Amino acid sequence: MADSLVKIYQEGNLDNSEKLELLRNLSFNEVNNLKLSLKYAEELIALSKLEKNYLYLHRGYFQKGNKLRLLGDLNKSLDAFFKSEEAATKAKYNIGQGTAYSSIADVYSVMGNSKNAQIYYDKAIKLLRKTDNSIGLASALLNAGDEYSKNKKYDLALRYFKESGEIFKKADYLSGTAYNLGNIGMVYAEQGKDVLAKNYISQSIKILEELKDYYAISDYLTYMSDIYLKQNDWTTALNYAQRSLELAQRYGLKDQISNSNLKLSELYQKAGNTAESFKYYKNHIAYRDSVTNLKSVQQMADLRTDYEVSQKQSEVDLLNQGKKNRQIMAISSAVSAALVFLLAFGMYRRYKFIKKTNVIIEEEKNRSDHLLLNILPEETAHELKQNGKVLAKKFESVTVLFTDFEGFTYYAEKLSPEKLVESVDYYFSKFDEIMAKYDLEKIKTVGDCYMCAGGLPFPTDDHAFKMIHAAFEIAQFVRDSKNNNPLNHTRFEIRIGINSGPVVAGVVGTKKFAYDIWGDTVNIASRMETNSEPGKINISQNTYELIKETINCEYRGEIEVKNRGMMKMYFVNSPKYKTV
Repeated sequence: MADSLVKIYQEGNLDNSEKLELLRNLSFNEVNNLKLSLKYAEELIALSKLEKNYLYLHRGYFQKGNKLRLLGDLNKSLDAFFKSEEAATKAKYNIGQGTAYSSIADVYSVMGNSKNAQIYYDKAIKLLRKTDNSIGLASALLNAGDEYSKNKKYDLALRYFKESGEIFKKADYLSGTAYNLGNIGMVYAEQGKDVLAKNYISQSIKILEELKDYYAISDYLTYMSDIYLKQNDWTTALNYAQRSLELAQRYGLKDQISNSNLKLSELYQKAGNTAESFKYYKNHIAYRDSVTNLKSVQQMADLRTDYEVSQKQSEVDLLNQGKKNRQIMAISSAVSAALVFLLAFGMYRRYKFIKKTNVIIEEEKNRSDHLLLNILPEETAHELKQNGKVLAKKFESVTVLFTDFEGFTYYAEKLSPEKLVESVDYYFSKFDEIMAKYDLEKIKTVGDCYMCAGGLPFPTDDHAFKMIHAAFEIAQFVRDSKNNNPLNHTRFEIRIGINSGPVVAGVVGTKKFAYDIWGDTVNIASRMETNSEPGKINISQNTYELIKETINCEYRGEIEVKNRGMMKMYFVNSPKYKTV
């Protein structure tokens, strides 16, 4: 489904109203690449804001929250779901409000904040009962039952599961039925009813495997491991735990990776294999800490629950402060005749204070201008300050470069978060210097991917030539760093891809501005990087035509490109002559 929708997306023949629905479907159906799904959600949010369409703004934030939760970024996920609820309220869309409340509760549940989770499950169920969205109601009941199960309120949990199961069955909703069976199985497992538990969980896994819903399968496999461990069948328990970990690692499910490692640590500990137990426990801690910072999570949890109370308190405080201000003004007016001299002295001090304050304001203004120029091109920053917004512009000819580190995912699993960030920063800081040297524009970094462009915001004729030479320096720097590494730091190989053509450039969002570019040219540049090789610079036919007179290139032939068909590609070898 996602692949079919991508073809429509790449054709670019839709008006904005059709594109909103396309982006929603792209984000929802892209289940194998969570970061790509998140990109579609962000684009949907940006277009919804542009169109002032609160219904699709709700849907955009809802998809963003779902993907961030799967990626383990719980704080940002929670924030996205609250924005989803706010947009649904503005759109007067009760179903959207209810499903957003249910998702907020889900995140609180993962955080371990059962109190807040139950509050928002109750709000979701109450609201969804007034709508005709039976699937949304059943999902909220299912997840509320799961929360009661965690708190050992098994009778209440089973009552919720019974109601949700009947709704799912009536609607012939297989995914909901699978989750319902699995959750009932987990309750029976907790109650020691192992035969019933295995039966229900096995039914659930069978359905989920058909649906390719690996997030839930990973969870249920750890429960199956628990059941067999209690029956002293260590080998079968180990097999289920390993299957759970393999699934979680294959699909990048950090929360499940953490839980599966913990279960394997427990299994090896019971088997007396301390070394293996310690290895898996270390992995569990590393992934647990990468998912969430407990302190900040708890602060976020408390912040939203107390929001309405704090708003009311603020109004009371403002009223009291206003009353005090009026009293002060009345007293000042009554005694002003006797305090002319003191008032004059006070005015003089006020003048001095304002003068000093103006200096501080000017310094802060200069500082903010400097920060803005670090985020946006100078021309774009000036337009943003002048008009409060930036109009998208089309550039007929630019060159786009993508880089990606070979084997980065492998190292990301092995290194601590601090070491990983330190390694990436080492490379990207140098790349930034090279971009500045050649007057090229850094667009953004996404994980270990670095993206830049030449020929904008000021059009030039030599953008492809400059980009090739910048790519040479990047490749040489990466090689030197790998070969000359006396302290044995983590070093990578790099793939580089380049394409030239037209793009549209503009600023995304109204907060935390981001300058970005869009178009087929960008997509092809990304494909060039994907089809490159470690240490190589892979360019398209478009770029080759611009630089072939000055750069030695090696024709690779026509290569199959995902969603693009056959494309001509070239490896860049060396300049034909030295530049001054």
